[in-house]
Amino acid sequence: MAIALEIRQLSKTFTPGQKALDNVNLRVDEGEMVVLLGASGSGKSTLLRHIAGFVCGDAGSGSVKVLDRYVQRDGKLARDVRALRTQIGFVFQQFNLVGRLPLTTNVLTGMLHRVPPWRSVFKWFTRDERQRCMAALAQVGIDKYAAQRASTLSGGQQQRAAIARTLVQEARLILADEPIASLDPAAARKVMDTLARINRELGTTVIVSLHQVDIAMRYCQRVVALHQGRVVYDGTPARLTPALLHDIYGPLATELIAHGAPEAQAAPQPALAH
Repeated sequence: MAIALEIRQLSKTFTPGQKALDNVNLRVDEGEMVVLLGASGSGKSTLLRHIAGFVCGDAGSGSVKVLDRYVQRDGKLARDVRALRTQIGFVFQQFNLVGRLPLTTNVLTGMLHRVPPWRSVFKWFTRDERQRCMAALAQVGIDKYAAQRASTLSGGQQQRAAIARTLVQEARLILADEPIASLDPAAARKVMDTLARINRELGTTVIVSLHQVDIAMRYCQRVVALHQGRVVYDGTPARLTPALLHDIYGPLATELIAHGAPEAQAAPQPALAH
């Protein structure tokens, strides 16, 4: 099995004496869908940002490889990290859309690494590129809102637009940082269903950070739990019993066990185009 992500001995210190990441080692194979689980402040978002090359680890600290290429090592970004980022789609908690622009323009930004600079300045895209954008919006179920400004859509719709952006980007690895944290259960279900279908039907590797065990159990077969910047569990969600969570997290376990799972199965959506 090819390796999508390999992290070795990665540490990050923001405050002297307090590590945000503490000697993290992690391997994710291509085609896996993995949940990073943990209470607030456990290091989930920090780890995702290191994988994407937004942040460097401590000097002399470990390495991060994506698709067999270094993102960073020894506290320094790889020289070709910008080229590698074109293979990594990032779904932010707060969508990162430009509210005043149409949904299509926001999604088309996923193609900018393949578009000449002069075309990106004038927002000029070919018919084929716009068709691929519409196909991506259809795949996440929001193509009928294509012409609307992003700010007019609900939070769940905006998050699915952010996922569509990774589809037109043709990302081989999708990192989703708490993508359902601010959504109601119905919208959260649609977002998680969309990520799961991309993983299942396109074979895209997906790593999603969550703080709800029940949602992790529904959507993923592997959970990597973090606490105080350390990997404290790596295995199936079924073994993460309330007793084990309380043993690992103490009082913080209530944040992970709290209700928040989707309440019903989502309505069928169109299959993703291969």
